[in-house]
Amino acid sequence: MNKLNISSPLVSIEWLHANLHHSNLVILDGTIPKVDSPDMPEAFQRRDIPGTRFFDLKKVFRDTESDLSNTMPSPEKFALEAGKLGIGNDSVIIVYDHWGIYSSARVWWMFRSMGHTNVAVLDGGFPAWEKAGHPTVPSEKYHGPERSFIANPQPGFIIGADEVLKTISQKDKTILDARSEGRFYARVPEPREDMRSGHIPGSINLHYAKLVKDGMLIPAEELKTVFGELADEGKPVIFSCGSGITACILALGASVANRDNLSVYDGSWSEWGSREDLPIEV
Repeated sequence: MNKLNISSPLVSIEWLHANLHHSNLVILDGTIPKVDSPDMPEAFQRRDIPGTRFFDLKKVFRDTESDLSNTMPSPEKFALEAGKLGIGNDSVIIVYDHWGIYSSARVWWMFRSMGHTNVAVLDGGFPAWEKAGHPTVPSEKYHGPERSFIANPQPGFIIGADEVLKTISQKDKTILDARSEGRFYARVPEPREDMRSGHIPGSINLHYAKLVKDGMLIPAEELKTVFGELADEGKPVIFSCGSGITACILALGASVANRDNLSVYDGSWSEWGSREDLPIEV
């Protein structure tokens, strides 16, 4: 069987169904709770797409020594844990979640940041797969063979507060914030305790939900229009959100719209809003 390769950051359920049994295909479920909807989807941890391996963003694939909830682990830890899931550098990785498109984009961006380009998000996720009547199986832990995964961290994919501060002073990049308008403009309190309200100075609000309709990413031409109205063509873009999850939905949408020079601020508002030394706008 020929090895699979993918060139798009997004694949359809039809594509996955047609290629479900390819030898180098790895399917990952990256579901986490939504910050404003703590109850997980009913099907989560009961049914999965056949062959699924759970990519644990909360307990495994994060910096557990950080006070922040979703920051990247070290390349060494990422590579080790990816190998435990049977992922190699020749794997084609398809990521989904049980919301449609939510945290799956974060998993996609993490692999991209580690130099793995053969990775895509399943458009519509598990709900679209189930709605189409494709087979599902009971959820189970991965017990297959481990593999060697070599991480090749890519500069600029994941950035910290210092780089964002530099952008504010130099105004050389566009900062897009994926949080809701209410949170961005400090009209509603932050869901995390002891957190300042407002936004990064000079940033622009683009709620991630504007890029998703019925659990699927809006069409590429619409995405091009959205990003064209907010960020000059060719100008680098930094994405931020509450904790580094939904910023990756913006990164996914921008990638589908053929934008490049994209970065995700890993600490996002969880860091920025909790540090008194960082400036905010209301």
